[in-house]
Amino acid sequence: CPSLQRTEFADVVEAYPLGTKLYYECDDGYKRRKGHYLGIQCESKHGVADWIYTNFECIDKNILLSTAPTVELDITQKPERKTQSPAPEIRENIPELDWKAFCGTPKAFPHASIRKDKAYHVGQVLHFKCQSGYDKRPPTSGTRVCKEENGNIIWTPLDIHCTNDS
Repeated sequence: CPSLQRTEFADVVEAYPLGTKLYYECDDGYKRRKGHYLGIQCESKHGVADWIYTNFECIDKNILLSTAPTVELDITQKPERKTQSPAPEIRENIPELDWKAFCGTPKAFPHASIRKDKAYHVGQVLHFKCQSGYDKRPPTSGTRVCKEENGNIIWTPLDIHCTNDS
């Protein structure tokens, strides 16, 4: 789909249709642990769309775990840093969206981010939500869909107006 211009006083909440594949990439200075897969896919799980994750971890490039000598640790010693667990997927409170057919924001992994394509794909839904302090005024659909229409790939029109009435 073509690039989108910014909508004043609104933020985008992305929803991904079933079948969407996304890929993580490790931050600078980190690499994917050998044998771990970078991809996730939006699939129907028990009648609800959800991301299917596989083992994934980004490790410091300077640490070569496979060749490092084994060191016995003193159990009274505290670790320098505790590994973060992945954040749960956030389901935005958007009544217009059928969460049985769309996955929300993928969870975060330490030292990794989702590789964003330069363009959205047909079927991508973007929901626009008014920023804090701004209210949605009619028309209020706030949703755009990337779709193919008469051989052209377009975004459906956005009907939302956010105002703080001051």
